[in-house]
Amino acid sequence: MFEWDPSHGWFVLAALIVMATIAVLHALLFKEEVRAAIAWVGLIVLVPGFGALLYYLIGVNRIRRRAVALRRETEDVPERRWPGGSLIPGDIATLLQAQDEAVELAHLVGNVTTRTLLAGNRVEPLINGDEAYPAMLEAVRNARKSVVLLTFIFDNDAAGRQFLDELSAAVERGVEVRVLIDHVGSRYSHPPISRLLKKNRVPVATFLPTFSTRVPSFNLRNHRKVMVIDGRVGFTGGMNIREDYLLSSTPKHPGMDLHFRLEGPVVAHLRDTFAEDWEFTTGESLSGEKWFPSLSPCGRTVARGIVDGPDADIDVLNFTLMGAIACATRSIKIVTPYFLPDSPLVYALNTAALSGLDVDIVIPENGNLKLVNWAMWGQIKQVLGHGCRVWLSPEVPFDHTKLMVVDNYWVFFGSTNWDPRSLRLNFEFNVECYDRDLAASMAALVKNRIRAARELTKQEVKERKLPVRLRDGAARLLTPYL
Repeated sequence: MFEWDPSHGWFVLAALIVMATIAVLHALLFKEEVRAAIAWVGLIVLVPGFGALLYYLIGVNRIRRRAVALRRETEDVPERRWPGGSLIPGDIATLLQAQDEAVELAHLVGNVTTRTLLAGNRVEPLINGDEAYPAMLEAVRNARKSVVLLTFIFDNDAAGRQFLDELSAAVERGVEVRVLIDHVGSRYSHPPISRLLKKNRVPVATFLPTFSTRVPSFNLRNHRKVMVIDGRVGFTGGMNIREDYLLSSTPKHPGMDLHFRLEGPVVAHLRDTFAEDWEFTTGESLSGEKWFPSLSPCGRTVARGIVDGPDADIDVLNFTLMGAIACATRSIKIVTPYFLPDSPLVYALNTAALSGLDVDIVIPENGNLKLVNWAMWGQIKQVLGHGCRVWLSPEVPFDHTKLMVVDNYWVFFGSTNWDPRSLRLNFEFNVECYDRDLAASMAALVKNRIRAARELTKQEVKERKLPVRLRDGAARLLTPYL
């Protein structure tokens, strides 16, 4: 029998102190955002042992160094270079045919991303799964050489099984297929679709298993949505693969969302993003004409793919969003399911509104994540009262759309939400487009969403019952972890 010795207590206490000290020092050295550093230090000190353990599991970023090394290995591969024939020359102003603000924004994003703006693209919006899924399934059905698919959620439901069938059929006829699903997202349904894909001999992998011994983390998720057919036709946006977005089938939890079909040189940015994530996950390097064919101009949209994540691309989204707000001269329209911007973004939006710009923010009245929704209500007053207009979309269907339109020329879409998880923790993929026609159609879409919504006032937030405001304020304190 084990007998407790009082000296053991001193040993445990000393171990806890050492653990807490190391964790605090690491947070002070490597947590660049002050709020996150304060939150982690507070948790480590106030909850000895558990706080340090939690910081080790979800607070330490082990991915950035490996991502930098991987990029160095692949940046000299010829197929990973951007198509030279479509690169925009030095005179961006002539090609954009837009006001100085557009040129300034294009230069800013180029400097932040180190990716070249590409001309000659065709970008087609696809609303909800009713438009997006048939287009994606038809593309897989017509694939002759390769199909790559990267998504956060891939449910084993009516919608997911349609993709399972088409991907399996593609493999049967000799098409090279690769499917990458985030490990957490793959667990939203049971049994996971990855099990059925493997059974049908479809090459599939899950990104960052939560308890991986190689890179232990369950807080850094791959939230990107990218599909490329034969290296030439791409799909991206904010839509996962699940039957919720098939509104025509009256799902139990209906949701609205937006996806896009892309052709032209910008597809190189989609396929390269998948290739890096696939190599990071599996070690397999994709190369050759079947994955990376040459791309020719086929439209009028000037576009660029933008990657962001807690690795070598950290803060790219923050710079892009801040730059877009700073360059706006007339209007800023934002649609997002989760709105928890940090203080610099809040100040930027308020400054734009105070300078006379129309700033409209569309968010769900009742989000699908209660804790995030409470935190949003606890913070939303920060953009009210300075001229920003906040619109609450109906609870059903839940609006999962992620879209930003600036003035009459710039459209930004993809997987990113306006919250700390997307802006600091997740791996995200977005596309910026310089196209007046596309901007006009997307602005019209936002206006339609506003017509179906109701305006939130500062007075309404102020008049919420005290227990509700206390709950929302407490939830807001958890923002760095949401």
